[in-house]
Amino acid sequence: MDFQLREEQQQFADALRRWADKDYGHDTRRQIIHSAAGVSDAAWQTLVELGMTALPVPEQHGGFSGGAVDLWVVMQELGRALVVEPYFATVWGAEFLRLAGNQGDLLEQVASGELKLACALGERHSRYDLHDVRTSFQRHADGYRLNGEKSVVIHGAQAGALIVSARDSRGEDSTGADGLALFVVAADTPGLMRHDARTIDGQRAATVLLSELQLPASALLAQGSAALALLDQAADYGVTLLCAEAVGAMDALFAATLDYLKTRKQFGTPIGSFQALQHRMADMYIHLEQARSMAMLAAARQDGADAAQRRRAVSAAKVRIGQAAKFIGQQAVQLHGGMGVTDELQAAHLFKRLTMIDLTLGDVEHHLQRFAAQPAFAEHA
Repeated sequence: MDFQLREEQQQFADALRRWADKDYGHDTRRQIIHSAAGVSDAAWQTLVELGMTALPVPEQHGGFSGGAVDLWVVMQELGRALVVEPYFATVWGAEFLRLAGNQGDLLEQVASGELKLACALGERHSRYDLHDVRTSFQRHADGYRLNGEKSVVIHGAQAGALIVSARDSRGEDSTGADGLALFVVAADTPGLMRHDARTIDGQRAATVLLSELQLPASALLAQGSAALALLDQAADYGVTLLCAEAVGAMDALFAATLDYLKTRKQFGTPIGSFQALQHRMADMYIHLEQARSMAMLAAARQDGADAAQRRRAVSAAKVRIGQAAKFIGQQAVQLHGGMGVTDELQAAHLFKRLTMIDLTLGDVEHHLQRFAAQPAFAEHA
């Protein structure tokens, strides 16, 4: 498989990197994180002007019809710079809208940067199983009524609309397709409350409460087996974006560690000249390149592959990314010495973000089990 970027993809990456190096350095990011909002309107506007919000949106709705590989390029650069703006949450939500269809008005607002999205899918009891939904809905003459609670909604408080999963209150099964539905909920809908908090990696996440929340019939994106298929496909898309972000963060962490070994001296000699440390850097590089290849394969499987191929590639990538992130992060901290865990050093923030990516949308153990559960695994075992 050819992993070379097209010219326009490389231009996107270069533009993002120039902006991040110039205007989104370590000190600037720390100021944003510790601000009351936790995000920067100026940084978001720059992403809009660079065309990042329009990239995943279909052309007929004001976008560029970018595929998963195009988003892979963007997320890698955002991961390298540890950008905390709600870009991932928005483009992930946009994928739900694109797959559902008939959401042109909202997609146009996403493309223009006017609308930020979030995906309120996880619940306190469900851990990584997005099918396990207890948030309920009831049908009535004018639409739907929702009640429930969603946990750790990434950038939930910064979104203008949320993708929400719920189940028919008359159903008994909380994990299958029966009664499952997906809705798009405006953030200013009466009955929706959001409690925002900063996560350990500097991102924002919210607990979302829905109390007697009234929705029109047009808020329904999908239900039943269609909702289950949409949820699975969009979730795999989200995992793929996270894998790309992790590769960028690992790349930056590797580069920072290599630079430290070249400048830190012991007995008048750069410690990077010590053979034992060179071996450890070589091992880090192998983990990084294996993770990069798997992340790119997962992105390639998003466009045009069947569901079984997509699931295998995505879970395999998430497993390899999680393993590589842990190894590279731990090695980087050790090679930096005591400085590796200080707030002043970018390496510590990169490792925190990598740890949180591993715990988002399924950790290594979860995706190992998912990969092994695929029919093709038994056939080739």
